[in-house]
Amino acid sequence: MGGVRIGVVAGAGRPGPARIAAPIGDAALDVGALALADGGPHPELLTAHTLDPLLAAGRPAWREVHGWLTDRLADPDRLNSHLLPAVGLVPTLPFTVADYVDFFACEQHASNAARIFRPGKAVLAPNWKHLPVGYRGRAGTVVVSGTPVTRPSGQRGPGDLGPTRALDVETELGFVCGGSAPAPITLDESLDHVFGVVLLNDWSARDIQSWESQPLGPLLGKSFATSISAWITPLDELAAAWTDPPPRDPPPLPYLLGPADRGLDIALELRINDEVVSRPPSDDLYWTLAQLVSHLTTNGTPLRPGDLLGSGTVSGARREQRGCLLELSWGGTERIVLADGTSRTYLEDGDEVTISATAPAVGGGRLALGEVRGKVRSAR
Repeated sequence: MGGVRIGVVAGAGRPGPARIAAPIGDAALDVGALALADGGPHPELLTAHTLDPLLAAGRPAWREVHGWLTDRLADPDRLNSHLLPAVGLVPTLPFTVADYVDFFACEQHASNAARIFRPGKAVLAPNWKHLPVGYRGRAGTVVVSGTPVTRPSGQRGPGDLGPTRALDVETELGFVCGGSAPAPITLDESLDHVFGVVLLNDWSARDIQSWESQPLGPLLGKSFATSISAWITPLDELAAAWTDPPPRDPPPLPYLLGPADRGLDIALELRINDEVVSRPPSDDLYWTLAQLVSHLTTNGTPLRPGDLLGSGTVSGARREQRGCLLELSWGGTERIVLADGTSRTYLEDGDEVTISATAPAVGGGRLALGEVRGKVRSAR
């Protein structure tokens, strides 16, 4: 379950600003200090206090850094003098989020949500299989794993203002972008602009969302918090996880087709209070990473270093693979029973949500992606 992951930490009893690090067991490697001592690539980028300069540097620099870290992490005993102790180590948001766009890439989730919100009507909107549907999220409320999430308030219906009664999670993949290029970015160029993958929880207030999303889409039901893992898994680390996309009917337009149109075989796990409630698979996401990037930029929208793209909720065909409580409780009509005898339709104050994931590793076995956690605090 090793592999290269990279993020930014503070604390650990050392003075000074945050520093770029890579996890090793319970400790973390001071990547910048090692780069200076070891003659590693791009020490001016790796001694920065965020990943922003590295994201801006682009794919050639990312490939060099990943190859160097892979080599060094293969012999961890040589790294002891550059390890940061786990005690007092505080992960921070590893990059400045430039823009956040959340997509709706999973057919199972889109179909289930339609059946719940619009029973008896068409399962998918007419455009859904023609383009990756998405909405513009709020970059300023993206938070790092471990940050508590306060139950939001808003309009829940006509004349009804108060804390959400339907606080939900969304089990997602997040894609961290970087480099620079004029838009549009072609499908076959698109992966050169993705630095890596995080796990993402797009917290949702379903009652607020369903009332306000008529006709334009979510605003306050989504904008209060989006959590991402502290550790980013470089896209190069996932070379063994690529897989064929699912069959599509009708075929996408030509700008959405090409060799880069590949899915990622990542097995996710959703836990509430440390109990597994779902295991969504990402390998059959209808719209792939390359398509998300290419479609986003096809109208001339520039991609900036630090842009964050969400896959949307990942769900599978079986009930135990549904990636949010909206689906698991079927809109609040079926209670989810936990091992301690309590039950839920949506989250209660004090609940802690954890999303973890693994993927095939180069050379065999599996590698772990950085988990994302968040605990619900009562409304203010």
